[in-house]
Amino acid sequence: MFESLKRRWNAKGLNDETYAWMFDPYVGDEVVVFDTETTGLNTKKDAILSIGAVKVKGDRILTSQSFEIFLKPSKEISVESIKIHHIRPCDLEQGVEPLEGAKKFLDFIGNRPLVGYYLEFDMAMMNRLVKPWLGVTLPNQQIEISGLYFDKKVALIPQGHIDLRFDTILRDLKIPKMGQHNALNDAIMTAMVYIKLQHTPKLH
Repeated sequence: MFESLKRRWNAKGLNDETYAWMFDPYVGDEVVVFDTETTGLNTKKDAILSIGAVKVKGDRILTSQSFEIFLKPSKEISVESIKIHHIRPCDLEQGVEPLEGAKKFLDFIGNRPLVGYYLEFDMAMMNRLVKPWLGVTLPNQQIEISGLYFDKKVALIPQGHIDLRFDTILRDLKIPKMGQHNALNDAIMTAMVYIKLQHTPKLH
């Protein structure tokens, strides 16, 4: 009920009717798993450097329908953040303008549900691009994989501490780490976690 009201209120702010389809109920069996690399972790001040996404249909990752884009930075990239994501200023010389990147991302995801790890952060970063342009935040259904993992794990250890770090989840589900840390590889690993959790009735 509350989500429905919030969605309708959000839709009232849309200032470009060509994007009204964003608020249509999704009919289909696909989700989009996505991840961002940013200049830092401050959702009010930092900027997106790259976006990686992949579609999942049932138990298949549609790697042929992946999405990767680099954005021109709106602020300087710190040495500390380069150590994490390995994206240097020279890597972004051919990047697109942030608004263009947001448009391409919306065209890719459509109104499909969005899946991610620490999804709240990625959504906040994307909404910083989308809202000034469209007047709304992304209305897509959101699925947080750490929440899915927690729900399956807590049944086994209801009073225990559950480690929700991404590397721990990968190790527990026996999912291999992909070599290079970037938005697309992280999205693909997250998609593997999502599929494994969808098809694993119990975690040991």
